Amino acid sequence: MPTVKGDGMRGLAVFISDIRNCKSKEAEIKRINKELANIRSKFKGDKTLDGYQKKKYVCKLLFIFLLGHDIDFGHMEAVNLLSSNKYTEKQIGYLFISVLIGANNDLMKLVIQAIRNDLASRNPVHITLALQCVANIGSREMAEGLSVDIPKLLVSGDTIDSVKQSAALTLLRLLRSSPDIIPMGEWTSRIIHLLNDQHMGVVTAAASLIENLVKKNPEEYKGCVSLAVSRLSRIVTSSYTDLQDYTYYFVPAPWLSVKLLRLLQNYPPPEDPAVKTRLTECLETILNKAQEPPKSKKVQHSNAKNAVLFEAINLIIHMDSDPNLLVRACNQLGQFLQHRETNLRYLALESMCLLATSEFSHEAVKKHQETVITALKTERDVSVRQRAVDLLYAMCDRTNAEEIVGEMLEYLESADYSIREEMVLKVAILAEKYAVDYTWYVDVILNLIRIAGDYVSEEVWYRVIQIVINRDDVQGYAAKTVFEALQAPACHENMVKVGGYIMGEFGNLIAGDPRSSPLVQFQLLHSKYHLCSPATRGLLLSTYIKFINLFPEIKHTIQDVLKSDNNMRNSDVELQQRSIEYLQLSSIATADVLATVLEEMPPFPERESSILAKLKKKKPNSVPDGSEQKDQMPKLPTAQMSNSSDSAQPTSINLMSQSKADALVSFEEPPSTITVTTTTTPGVTFAGFPGDTGTSLDDNFGDSLTNLGAGAPESGITLQGFDFGESSTDDFLDQGSPAASGAASASVDLLGLGTPTQTTAPPVGGGDGFLVDMFDTLTTSSPAPATNGMDLGGLTGGAEEAFKKFICKNNGVLFENDLLQIGVKSEYREDLGRVWVFYGNKTSFQLNAFCVDISTPGDLATSLSVQQKPVGGEVEAGAQVKQQFNMACVQEFTDAPILNIQFMYSGAQQKINLKLPVVLSKYITPAEMDSGNFFGRWKALSNPSQESQQIFKASAPIDIETTKSKLLGFNVSVLDNIDPNPENFVSAGVLHTRNQQVGILVRLEPNKQAQMYRLTVRASRDRVAKILCDLLQSQL
Repeated sequence: MPTVKGDGMRGLAVFISDIRNCKSKEAEIKRINKELANIRSKFKGDKTLDGYQKKKYVCKLLFIFLLGHDIDFGHMEAVNLLSSNKYTEKQIGYLFISVLIGANNDLMKLVIQAIRNDLASRNPVHITLALQCVANIGSREMAEGLSVDIPKLLVSGDTIDSVKQSAALTLLRLLRSSPDIIPMGEWTSRIIHLLNDQHMGVVTAAASLIENLVKKNPEEYKGCVSLAVSRLSRIVTSSYTDLQDYTYYFVPAPWLSVKLLRLLQNYPPPEDPAVKTRLTECLETILNKAQEPPKSKKVQHSNAKNAVLFEAINLIIHMDSDPNLLVRACNQLGQFLQHRETNLRYLALESMCLLATSEFSHEAVKKHQETVITALKTERDVSVRQRAVDLLYAMCDRTNAEEIVGEMLEYLESADYSIREEMVLKVAILAEKYAVDYTWYVDVILNLIRIAGDYVSEEVWYRVIQIVINRDDVQGYAAKTVFEALQAPACHENMVKVGGYIMGEFGNLIAGDPRSSPLVQFQLLHSKYHLCSPATRGLLLSTYIKFINLFPEIKHTIQDVLKSDNNMRNSDVELQQRSIEYLQLSSIATADVLATVLEEMPPFPERESSILAKLKKKKPNSVPDGSEQKDQMPKLPTAQMSNSSDSAQPTSINLMSQSKADALVSFEEPPSTITVTTTTTPGVTFAGFPGDTGTSLDDNFGDSLTNLGAGAPESGITLQGFDFGESSTDDFLDQGSPAASGAASASVDLLGLGTPTQTTAPPVGGGDGFLVDMFDTLTTSSPAPATNGMDLGGLTGGAEEAFKKFICKNNGVLFENDLLQIGVKSEYREDLGRVWVFYGNKTSFQLNAFCVDISTPGDLATSLSVQQKPVGGEVEAGAQVKQQFNMACVQEFTDAPILNIQFMYSGAQQKINLKLPVVLSKYITPAEMDSGNFFGRWKALSNPSQESQQIFKASAPIDIETTKSKLLGFNVSVLDNIDPNPENFVSAGVLHTRNQQVGILVRLEPNKQAQMYRLTVRASRDRVAKILCDLLQSQL
């Protein structure tokens, strides 16, 4: 609030005093209402109010607003104050507008006109007030209205320096909020030359503006490089006394120096030898000054000096062309590694990580290895220790790999939990990349599992198995090493997995030693069996069947284990099935069949390491570009099998696409390739219990799921390798079945539902921006070729796939080819909907005879009321037109309206036929209800015509958050704490039609292991459940 001498605004002072003296909230509100009534009467009744009185009352309104009360009048009086020639009145007017008038206010045109008048005046104070208001609001409308005035003011020779500063910063604000509106092309050279301005404040403001412009269009502003180098040279070579007004604690213009150094990082090293030499001299001078004794002991001096130094080092790293500068920068950073200031140590480690990737400075960085290791062990700040780990990873090569990996392993035992997982990944990558002897690699990975087993991801132990299988020279050593590791009293489960797999494949290589005889190996593994998760137990069962092939002498011992009630009657269906099938296999199959079924795993193909990919995903900037390993082996492939009884040739079929009855063994997370070759050996049944004659386990799961059940084929089997995971569709099929529910009531069995999430779909935003900008954050399909190709349904190619993408979203690009981009934006309220279609001309020519028609196939015309607003006959080059459709839902419908678009381009007629994404689910609103209401309504909708159920394969890997967002996009709520099974989703909604409202209940049961869904929809009106079930199934 401006200070007024004397009693200039006594009424305002008295009002503020009254407010402060109020004893209660009620008294304050009463005083404010009294004042608002007085101000309102003054504004309405007194036509002789002078500028002072308007200013006083506007100040009071502003104060009331700042107290948290709404102000709905006085805006016009504030706008009128802008036309005053008095500074205090104009200032209050601009202050009120900046705080209370939003970007979309109806008065904005008047405000912009007043601002334009002030910008054209010769009073610098008025100009500055106007610029401050523009910078505070920064709306798109202001950018459009003042896109010429402000740049013109900035480059004008008559503008004083302080106004130029404000103009540059105001223009920067508008560019950040509306980068596509400000036309800078005609002002480019004059703005660049502001770097040569005599006033340092103008140069500082201009540097920020130019850096923003350079990021948008670097080629247009490349002329700034030589001017930036020239200005930087003058600053660096000057004494702090030469720039007295812009010296900060004996450092000349540190903020401007940093801005110029950052500006130069947007370009490669200068091509002009003179400019490049001058820039090199500047950087050398900065490095030299860093070695000079400090001119002040105050922290502000060192902060400013170091800020310039680190930005200079960043530029040196960016240029990566001068070995001398890179080595000097590395040595300078090395001095900071032991500095008492934590921030400097952190920044030094971070910059040295970048230097380590340069061929010129890598060796210089390695000289500081001992210092970095010491920092890793002694540093108190975890973020600095994190950077030390990153630097050790970056500086590692074949000469120091064993030492660095050893130090990181040693530190891992006491490392912070927040960095352990990343350290494990980096140690695994370094060990693999620089391993000369793969026995060392095996030792490193097993040590990782021993030290930090909880942080060893599947990618790491999959990887060591891949390498062991692919390298014959390390297989015996790996078997011996894991055998010894498993003898530890406390053994991590990941170690059991690795040991089970490797000993199952290569246990015969160490069986000659009495200390690791077949029986000893089996007893060692089986001693861990009861401590492991079901997934690991399944792996160990596969190891046991492998042992029967490798060591026939312990066959009966293993069969006794498989026969035990603990396995044969295990509550986990996967373990039960494996035990039964492996027992049958070992009992019936001949030795030759066993040898073929259980032969050794073949080598894996060579691909990029999945560990490296995981590290990149976890920390994209922590993996230097040069560290990618091209000759890497893949993550273990998906298990495959065939059970065709008509062919003796092996046939590969994706296991996860088979029904449960077809899948003899499940491989959810397996690093194995499994081929099943069927023969005509009769009398071998694996799907049921001993003595069953081909009865599928799935027969127990109810009539509604019989489409997933089938008798197991009576066939012989050939398995190559064995799997890691546990399985497939049994858990899914058990849900809701009498066998699974036991003594549970019928209602609980029926409603095994629920998962939590938000209950309303995100709102649809407004705005009519250009199509490319409006949808730039949305997922768009790649442009289709500019053809008139139609599919069998008369639609343009790809229209059906594009239509399906809009079932669970309202905005996006519906179609795009070389000529036209068509976007859709829609909003719905109960039975009414509005759809806007945007047609963007991507060519440099006008599209003529542009015509859009909408058709309603079948009986859609009686179910959906469509009103179409006309669209112009031409679309200019690079322009966009918008068309609105009003859609009212009369009754349920299945078809969608067809959009028929025709236009002329280069004398040829173009036709595009698309489905307009209007589906029945758009007219649903989410509904909230508790458990009792939900169960009651679910039971009430028990008529078969009111329910639709589908069981289907997931189209993509099941992800809880993705599934939740799909349901929300389908406009149903997701209800919490309804179902005892937290994996299931329960949703509710109300479908609105013109004549009635239809209740909707949804139950979705995902099974991650089988990658399948069971979807049940119930609705209070016939046909609705089937329509909605089909729509939602297409999205899952």
